[in-house]
Amino acid sequence: MVVDAPGATCMSVRFSEYHVPKGGQLFLYDAHGGGVLGSLDHRNEKPWGGLATGVVLTEKLVVEYRQPAHIESMPTLSIDQVVQGYRLLSGWPHGEEVDRGPFGNSGACNINVNCPEGATWATEKRSVALIVQGGFAACTGGMVNNTANDGTPYFLTANHCLGNPGNWVYYFNHESATCNGNTGPTNQSISGGTLLVNSGQSDVALIELSNTPPADFNVQYAGWDATGNIPSSTVGIHHPSGDLKKICFDDDSPSPQNQFGAAVWYLDQWELGVTEGGSSGSPLFDQNHRVIGQLYGGSAACAGSVNNGQPDWYGRFDVSWGLGLSEYLDPAGTGSLVWDGYPDGAISFENDASVNLTGAPEGLVCGVQPINLEVTLTNTGTNTLTSCMLEYAINGGATQTQSWAGSLAQFETDVITLPTFWSQGGTNTVEVNVTSPNGNDDDNVLNNTTTVEFTSTSGPTTTVHFSLLLDEYPDETTWELVRLGQVLYEGGPYEDDQAGETLMESFCLEEGCYIFRIFDDYEDGICCEYGEGSWSLMDIAGDLVWNGSSLGTGGEFGASEQFIFCTDDISTVETTAPAQLQVYPVPAHYMVNVKWPAAQGQATVRDAVGRSVLQARVDGIQARWNTSTWPAGPYTVEWMGVDGAREVVRLIVTH
Repeated sequence: MVVDAPGATCMSVRFSEYHVPKGGQLFLYDAHGGGVLGSLDHRNEKPWGGLATGVVLTEKLVVEYRQPAHIESMPTLSIDQVVQGYRLLSGWPHGEEVDRGPFGNSGACNINVNCPEGATWATEKRSVALIVQGGFAACTGGMVNNTANDGTPYFLTANHCLGNPGNWVYYFNHESATCNGNTGPTNQSISGGTLLVNSGQSDVALIELSNTPPADFNVQYAGWDATGNIPSSTVGIHHPSGDLKKICFDDDSPSPQNQFGAAVWYLDQWELGVTEGGSSGSPLFDQNHRVIGQLYGGSAACAGSVNNGQPDWYGRFDVSWGLGLSEYLDPAGTGSLVWDGYPDGAISFENDASVNLTGAPEGLVCGVQPINLEVTLTNTGTNTLTSCMLEYAINGGATQTQSWAGSLAQFETDVITLPTFWSQGGTNTVEVNVTSPNGNDDDNVLNNTTTVEFTSTSGPTTTVHFSLLLDEYPDETTWELVRLGQVLYEGGPYEDDQAGETLMESFCLEEGCYIFRIFDDYEDGICCEYGEGSWSLMDIAGDLVWNGSSLGTGGEFGASEQFIFCTDDISTVETTAPAQLQVYPVPAHYMVNVKWPAAQGQATVRDAVGRSVLQARVDGIQARWNTSTWPAGPYTVEWMGVDGAREVVRLIVTH
């Protein structure tokens, strides 16, 4: 289908009905050979049943659908709105037609975010996005971090901006690369979102975007301050009148006030730049580069090429915190009221050391095992780190101290290996704390402590190996292993580039019965129309698990299938106990260390199905193997002494 709109600067469409069978592809592109949007497929379907697309810079738009001949299902595509981008949002004077942006232009006193004035805000600008509804600029908002630092796509804007966030398109990086430029990219957008929190008491709205922005968007999740402390200065980053991203500065402290029933930060006037219609919902940053509010209203504007000297007011983040933001932005209930951005922090401290524990077992530890953890010490301060103290406690035991000395420039790291300890049945906890960087108090205590927890079984256990061959749509596949209502192991969804891969995982199971469930979001299983996917559960000998009536394997199902089995059905039951044979770290990535019970003997490594992958003569008490070429999965390491003594331990290799 071709839609012709002479004179349009850009075009987009809204589908009131959008259903595409798996394998179908939809494209929107410029009939004259310009930009292409797509492919869009079944994964772009929204809960409300339709889809609002991003814009294509064209006056003649082609909407094209492709589907392989062997697919019997037909699409349902109904366009109820075609947007022609020839009208601008604001009434400000504009230059020649070539100077017009696709969504609108702002007043002459606005400052491009990439002007020299904005140089120190290059991190925070990446969090800000333009909101477009029906092809017209509506508001601005910004991505915000949460205390899990996990990249959940939370988007902060204003309550008064709300329509249906599911119909909005969120444009990232719509900015000029230069100070004087008047064009910016429109090809980095997310369509749709779900409203989580909104309140007129601080004019706040929190939305979770329908998808996480891809890595090439280079999005920043802004830090925030919910203390209510009055900042010494503020900065706004926004899209005035739907224009390219701009920045404005107020060198004075705002005052906490009430405007039209909402708790706000009141700014008397901007020193540089202003806001306009379309800036609503944009974040207000304090001098520490943290969000403290979102734009509610005001009368600031350009008066020709200068600021009109009028005020603005922003809904207060600290008030919004108690209106529902804390539930999402502090999911673990840490009680933190100040949090920095992700993935890039914003604040620098002179004396600041941080620690992170690595090497903790993933999933359930099978029995009593030697545990080897490493502490990564990072100098996150601006001063060179030459000394500090490490404190650590294992399973609630006495706190141990260890001094560190060296020389680390900012962001350089050193790795310290903790003494080996044996896991105990149940929950194991290790906590490490760093203090006294360069003999001083730490300027930032938020990153001083790191804790890991893992669970170890006790008593008899059974090993079950899980094999999963992914089909052509691995992002639809998830699975779980459940006992007594508790999910012990789970996986998926997987990345698109993992299609056709075989994944291996080992389950260490205490005596009892278990339910294995596998799910497919598209409800067509993992075999056989779109790839030969399959799953299998095997015992330690490589035989399929039998539950008395069926084998633990499958792949042809609809939305889900399940397999129930008990450890009594599995032939090999092993009781684990401390062994003299040690391998570490577990899981191993590229290297593994082995400590032998004696200096003489024979070593054999076998994969999950019992095939020998390495045989070596033991001549010495220790060995180190390169595992970088070993396929990821479970292995057994066997040592046979010259006197006939034999010991076996498990090894997991991941990459």
